[in-house]
Amino acid sequence: MSTYDSSEPRSNFGLFVFLAFLAAALIGIGSYLFQSSSSEEPAAIKPASPESPEMKTVVKEVEPKPFDPFDTEPEPEPEPVDTVAPPTPEQILVDAGMGAAELKPEVLLEKIGKSLEESDLEKASMLIGRKALDESQLEGLRKLAAIGDFRLSSMDPVMEIGELEANRKSRWALNFEGEKGARIYFDLLRGNTGGWGVEKMKLFDQEAPGRAIFGDSLGITDAFLRAVLEQNFDDAKSLVDPESVSDAKIAGLCIIFEEAKYRLRTQKPLRAMFNRELTAGFIAHVEDEAGEKAADFGLNVQRKAIDQPWQVTEVNLDSLLADYADRVAGGDVHYTPLIKNPTGGDTLILYFGFDEDVLTPRTERQLDIVAGLLKTDPDKELTLSGHTDSLGTDQYNNKLSERRAGAVEKYLLNLGVPRKQIVALAEGEAKPRRPNSTADGEDNPSGRRANRRTEIYLDF
Repeated sequence: MSTYDSSEPRSNFGLFVFLAFLAAALIGIGSYLFQSSSSEEPAAIKPASPESPEMKTVVKEVEPKPFDPFDTEPEPEPEPVDTVAPPTPEQILVDAGMGAAELKPEVLLEKIGKSLEESDLEKASMLIGRKALDESQLEGLRKLAAIGDFRLSSMDPVMEIGELEANRKSRWALNFEGEKGARIYFDLLRGNTGGWGVEKMKLFDQEAPGRAIFGDSLGITDAFLRAVLEQNFDDAKSLVDPESVSDAKIAGLCIIFEEAKYRLRTQKPLRAMFNRELTAGFIAHVEDEAGEKAADFGLNVQRKAIDQPWQVTEVNLDSLLADYADRVAGGDVHYTPLIKNPTGGDTLILYFGFDEDVLTPRTERQLDIVAGLLKTDPDKELTLSGHTDSLGTDQYNNKLSERRAGAVEKYLLNLGVPRKQIVALAEGEAKPRRPNSTADGEDNPSGRRANRRTEIYLDF
């Protein structure tokens, strides 16, 4: 008989224990699988005290990195290509060392002059450009600034000298009112974009000015004309070829400029018609004292070789004499102080009133110039010939012509010209310049006026 009695209740303790072990096993397996599959999470580190060996091996002391403000700045975004402005022609010139550029030369010169007047040599140097401004010239500017010579002239601060090449290369000057009246010359070059920049600069040496600042074709031409304007015969003569340009022509030009009150025009006073290696031609523009356009005349200059000096070889006064006649001689082109001598060369002429042998203030001014020519060289000699018109008897006209030549001789002697340098002749009415009467026998007052004269032959 079995001891087990199904009628008594059964105990479940064993079952409970089994299920508990099973659950624990499943939890352990799941935790292991989870840790294996999660490689990004670090394993748990057991906390340790600062003195523990674990801390000393894990924690490492690191020096702090210095603060750099650029580390915190965002990288600048590149500017779109189509928004970057191309360099201006002026900037191109500056980068090339040629300074600034302006469409009008006078504007550039005004800026340079203003910078110098304000003693801002840095700005002036940038405008001029390092190619045109070497160290010696910069030192010269510093010296002028130190003595206060940079006050621009109130009359003509910017002056155009003339052209070396038509519409491409011109020479200008800045005039200052300092103690010595400094002047700075600039050769300006016109670029392909139309802007004018400084190609060359030269300081005027007040201590040793010389007769010509520049020895090139334009410099010689300009110096010659300015000597004539200032009635400085010696300087003018030193710049010409004596075999081509006579003393009489130089004296005549001095007389014409003085009597008509001519001056070089402010705009393009000299324009180059051609400028070659050994020869050049210029047109000189003159105006009257009121500033109105008067006349043009031509000058040629030449040199025998590239290492030889330039000289004025021709002065064509035809158009100038015509304008002079309109202004001074009442429209009579023959009533001029300079004519061609039939025997060659040029002749100066002094005119007299009807039946007069008295010098006028005009003829005296002309003789002052002639006297200056004679006193430069005691070996020079001149011949005076007196003339009359056809009215009056031959005997009377011979005496009148003698008195006219004598009046000129006396004036020159009073100016200190030695008598041995003067030869006086009386020609009467025998050698008229123009007809005393017309073809039909009528009186010709204009012709007679041109015949009442004393001619001065400069025989040197």
